[in-house]
Amino acid sequence: MIYAIYTLIGISVIFALAGVVGMLRFPDSFSRMQASTNISTFGVLGVILGGILYSLFIFDTPDIAMAVKLAVMGVFYIITNPIAGHAIAKAAYKKGIRPEKEMTCDKYGEDLENAD
Repeated sequence: MIYAIYTLIGISVIFALAGVVGMLRFPDSFSRMQASTNISTFGVLGVILGGILYSLFIFDTPDIAMAVKLAVMGVFYIITNPIAGHAIAKAAYKKGIRPEKEMTCDKYGEDLENAD
């Protein structure tokens, strides 16, 4: 079971590393925001799952309360993090920040035109 925990944490580290590389290499703020959202969503999720396994299977007596708390944290994180990233991207677009390349589909722009 300890190998499964190490594997989950290792996958989280890989996602975090890939996200950091994406933040450094991507050309515009929207791409960087997507990379940073992946860091926090997938990076944290693997650690939370590893923590759940650790609290249930490593100790002599399973700490079910800790596993439930971690599971609730994971669900909350999965729901709120993409919504927060979307809200930040929409606010940046409304402030006039645009991608470097022309977009083929601009739903944010259509929403702003209809609001006026």
